[in-house]
Amino acid sequence: MKTKHDAASASSSPSSPSPSMDEKSSKSVLGRLRRKLSSRKTDKRSISSTDSETSKYCSELQRVFEYFDEDGDGKISPAELQTCVSTVGGNMSMDEAEVVVTSSDLNGDGQLDFEEFQKLLEASGEEEKNDALKGAFAMYEMEGSGCITPTSLKRMLSRLGDSKSVDDCKTMIRTFDLNGDGVLNFEEFRIMMR
Repeated sequence: MKTKHDAASASSSPSSPSPSMDEKSSKSVLGRLRRKLSSRKTDKRSISSTDSETSKYCSELQRVFEYFDEDGDGKISPAELQTCVSTVGGNMSMDEAEVVVTSSDLNGDGQLDFEEFQKLLEASGEEEKNDALKGAFAMYEMEGSGCITPTSLKRMLSRLGDSKSVDDCKTMIRTFDLNGDGVLNFEEFRIMMR
């Protein structure tokens, strides 16, 4: 019978990709774990959202944390994190697990307590949202200019079947143009998309 640690070591292969790819894949695995957990969480903006639903999510997250905390010491070690990632179908080397724990370890003890574990999952979700926004921004910006102009907005809206005049696009941009330069940079776009 295989233990969780056997499964984790069997899933890690000696020939791993370059560190940057490993780092990216570990983040996507953590993102999958976050999505798996957050699919049970109710949207906070929902009218039917209650404190008991939020409490239920926190208790489910606590149960997940306790499951991954194999030795029951109230903390997740890099080895336990590696096992956790393999549980959701990912592959994380011990070096990657140590980097993730070190980067999320707020109290410097080399392990993740519940609060640090929760923040790690939330941070991976924010990173995914930011990446998606960057992709959307790139579709609207004008040939790598780093900003959305009225002309580039008009062009993209036309492609999406919503034709607007350049003046209409200027008005739309003006609403979120915080620095008044007549175009939207990524930060202004990010604020607009909230």
